[in-house]
Amino acid sequence: MARQSTSSCDTIGLTRRCFLVGAAASVALSSNVRVLLGRDDGPLAELAGEVGVTTSSFSGHLVANLKKPGQFTLLELPRILRDELDMRVIDLNTSSLGRVDKAWLDQVRKAVDDAGCVLTNLKMNQGGLDMNSPDAAVREKALAEYRGSIDAAAHLGIPYVRPLPLKERPDMAIHVSSYRALADYGAERGVKLLVENYGWMESDPQSVPKLVKAIDRDVAATPDTGNWENDDVRYAGLKAAFPHAVSCDFKARTLGPNGEHALYDLKRCFEAGWECGFRGPWCLEHAHSDRTQLFKDLIVLRDQLRGWMKAAGA
Repeated sequence: MARQSTSSCDTIGLTRRCFLVGAAASVALSSNVRVLLGRDDGPLAELAGEVGVTTSSFSGHLVANLKKPGQFTLLELPRILRDELDMRVIDLNTSSLGRVDKAWLDQVRKAVDDAGCVLTNLKMNQGGLDMNSPDAAVREKALAEYRGSIDAAAHLGIPYVRPLPLKERPDMAIHVSSYRALADYGAERGVKLLVENYGWMESDPQSVPKLVKAIDRDVAATPDTGNWENDDVRYAGLKAAFPHAVSCDFKARTLGPNGEHALYDLKRCFEAGWECGFRGPWCLEHAHSDRTQLFKDLIVLRDQLRGWMKAAGA
C-alpha cells in the first residue's frame, strides 16, 4: 500500500506546530469515539484513535549510553517521537527503562511530560523469572521483581504492566494465583495488569479471554498481532482477545517497497479489533537496523492505521 499523505504535517521533519494541530484532532477523535461507543475502557480510553510505538521497535537505536551516530536515549525518545514521527503514545518495557531509582524515573517522567507524550504500560520483560514455579522461593523471587516494576510504573504514572508469559504452559492454578497477587499489589498503587498472547498462549485462540476471565479482577488484554502460531489461530485469537483489550501491539515484520506486508494481513488484524469496538491505542512494533528506514516504515504503518480508521468512520 502506498504511503498516504494528506498534509504538510506528514513528514519526518514534523514541526511542533503541526504536532499540536494533530494532537488537538486526536483529542476530538477520542471524545467522539467514546460517545459513539457509550463506554469507558479505563485509563487509556482517552487514547482512542491514537497510534503509538513500543520501545522494542527501537532496538539498537534506543540505548543507555550513546556509542554510534543515530542512537538516542530514553530521555530523547519522547521529543523524537513527537517531532519526527507525529506520535505521542509510548509503550515502554523494562529493557528500555533500565534503572528504576526515583531520580531516574523522575527524569523519564519529565521528558515524557515536556514532550506532551504519554506512557501506556510497562512490559515486564525481565528474563529468568518464573512466577509459575511450584518452588515457592523461585515464585516469590519473580513476584518480588515484578512488584518492583509495578512500583516503578506507579511512580511514572503508567496505568498498566504486563508480566512476561513463558514458553511452557504453566500450572494454571499457580499462574492465576500469581497474577491475582500482582493485581492486588497493583490495585493499591493504581496499576492494573495486562495479558498478552505470547509463548504458551500463541497456539490457543481462546488463551487471552480464558486467562482474563480466570484472573477476574484488575486485568485487561493487550493483543499482539504477530504472536500467533499461524493465521488460523491469529485471526480467531484476535477476535477473541480484542473485546478485552485496552491496548494493542500492532506488530509488523518486513515491509515491501509500498508498505506491503506479506507475512500476514495487517488490515485484517486491524479490522478484527475495530469490529470488536476496540479503538486504540494501536502501538506499532516493528524493527529495522537502519534508523532512517525504520522511521520511514513506522510512518507508513502509522498512516495505514490512520487511513483505515478514517475509512471506518472514525
